Amino acid sequence: MINWIIACIIIAIFVSIFVIVLSLRRIVPTNEVHVVRSGSQTHCYGATENNEGNIYYEFPAWVPLLGVSVTKFGINVFDLDIPDYEAYDKDRLPFVIDVKSFFRISSPIVASQRVSSQKELEKQLLGIVQGAARSILAKEDLNTIMGERNKYGEMFTKEVTDQLIEWGVSAVKNIELMDIRDSHGSNVIVNIMAKKKSQIEMESRQTVAENARKANEAEILAQKEVELKQQEANKAVGLRKAEVSQEVGIAEEKSKQMVQEQAKITTEKEMAVKRVQEVQAAEIQKQASIVKAEGDKNVVELNAKANVAKSEGEKKVKVLEAEARKAEVELKADADLKAAKNEAQGIEAKGRAQAASKELDEKAKVAGDIELFDKVQSNPEYQEFMINTKRVEALMQVGIEQAKNLGNAEVKIYATSETVTGGVSKAANTFSPSTGFNVSSLLDAFSSTDAGKKIAQTIANVVEKKRD
Repeated sequence: MINWIIACIIIAIFVSIFVIVLSLRRIVPTNEVHVVRSGSQTHCYGATENNEGNIYYEFPAWVPLLGVSVTKFGINVFDLDIPDYEAYDKDRLPFVIDVKSFFRISSPIVASQRVSSQKELEKQLLGIVQGAARSILAKEDLNTIMGERNKYGEMFTKEVTDQLIEWGVSAVKNIELMDIRDSHGSNVIVNIMAKKKSQIEMESRQTVAENARKANEAEILAQKEVELKQQEANKAVGLRKAEVSQEVGIAEEKSKQMVQEQAKITTEKEMAVKRVQEVQAAEIQKQASIVKAEGDKNVVELNAKANVAKSEGEKKVKVLEAEARKAEVELKADADLKAAKNEAQGIEAKGRAQAASKELDEKAKVAGDIELFDKVQSNPEYQEFMINTKRVEALMQVGIEQAKNLGNAEVKIYATSETVTGGVSKAANTFSPSTGFNVSSLLDAFSSTDAGKKIAQTIANVVEKKRD
């Protein structure tokens, strides 16, 4: 029984110790850091850089070897407000400011060496910020502080940075100078603001007046510029009208000159065409005279040859008269037929020549005298055609006259042949060029003898008597 009681007591003691140990077990929240000191050692539990865990046992400090002391800090950003803090500028003018700052604990172990709680740390930081603000603002003029208060937040932050490191704290952002106002019973800032306001009003009125003056000057200058531009435009219009009138007059004079020049050129061309026509007419007349002279020469030669042939024929007429009567009739009919054909061909050639000449004249009139001149000068075939046309006309007249002479001449040809057709053929050869040449040669040879000269003289006397 006693052993059971002792066993129960021992079990109870162990359970009690276990419960006590469990009650001393601490779990660090996520937004806190616990700095635990045990003897000469310091441990930091929570979300820290060293990260020694977030569970520890908080034995009372009086427990030998196991006893610890704990300092707790929040790791969240915390702010410190300094409202209605009285400060002075360099001229000892009083004013009140509101300052706001944001911090966080960067080194919990360093902070735990300075303070025992976060509230005590915040109190110390408050004094540090107040001292920095007082020392910086006491070096500045109140007007400067009011006009450039944005720069002082950065100055406050730089001033306290080194001190914050010693306290294991860092600034999250610049310390802000929220507001500046008069202290109780002071109107310095009010007066400054009134002065600034009046100065602003004065500058505003001056600016308005200056702007109005500039606007009036701008309107005057604009009006002058408009008038000048209007005068320049009128001047330009007048000058342009004068230029247009001048150009029109020059154009009219040039037009008249061109018309006169064209009339001169036309007259010169007409004169050139007339000269070409006159030269052409003279050339044609010359060619016609040459052709006529050649025709007259041929007529004379033919007449002479005909006279010689007639004289010779008269000598043979009596011999051939009986046999050639019938051939004479046929030859006369053939001669009449040929004469008619020649006359018809001459008329046809003349008509063709006249038609061609008329066609060329019409073409020349349509194409212009200049073109006719160019064609006449550059077309030797056309010139030859004109000459040949005149020659045809002259030869046609010569043929007509020869046919008339032959028709009126009394020619008797005695052709000896076995047949009538052969006699006619021989008689026709009488009028061929070879027969005439042979007869002419015969007469020349015969007349060169003494007997021939006498006979030729006798024949000439007989012919002369018959003509008389």
